[in-house]
Amino acid sequence: MYNRSLIPLLLIALGVSARLLPHPPNFAPIMAIALFGGIYLPKHWAILAPLAAMFLSDLMIGFYAWPIMLSVYMSFSLSGLVGVWIRQKTTARRIIGGTLLSSILFFLVTNWAVWAFGAMYPHTIGGLFESYTLAIPFFRNSLLGDFFYVGLMVGGYELALHRLSQRQPHFYVVTRTFPLHTPHRRHRCE
Repeated sequence: MYNRSLIPLLLIALGVSARLLPHPPNFAPIMAIALFGGIYLPKHWAILAPLAAMFLSDLMIGFYAWPIMLSVYMSFSLSGLVGVWIRQKTTARRIIGGTLLSSILFFLVTNWAVWAFGAMYPHTIGGLFESYTLAIPFFRNSLLGDFFYVGLMVGGYELALHRLSQRQPHFYVVTRTFPLHTPHRRHRCE
């Protein structure tokens, strides 16, 4: 049997490492860690794992304006809750939709916070639109990174479950009508 904290700790290490290593802006696995945690891990890890990865890496990268930082952390927490929603009926459509929803929420919330609490843009409707417009290249990277890492994590985990069920016939996996759909997920990492 494995240690129940091993997978969340590995996800935190992945998140910290990916943020510290060179990468395109906003192309990081934090959102995917939140979604993966919501889908497969005990619910508290859906929020704790991405926040721990952010906090530990922010200790090394540096902190910034607390209202903006709070909006970033809150956005990742919301993504963990989106993952918990996906868990209720895990399908490819929900995973794709949840990933897109999480990316859009992150974009809207964090860029609103940059506009509202920062000094980069005038505090007018025009300044808000400018904040969103200039953030579009970062949003593109977020979308690409979120879909890449969610695909890697969820796809890798599902593939591992499939292989394990074939090697160990007694391993309980619900018969699937769709590759990612399991009505009663008895193989969560709990």
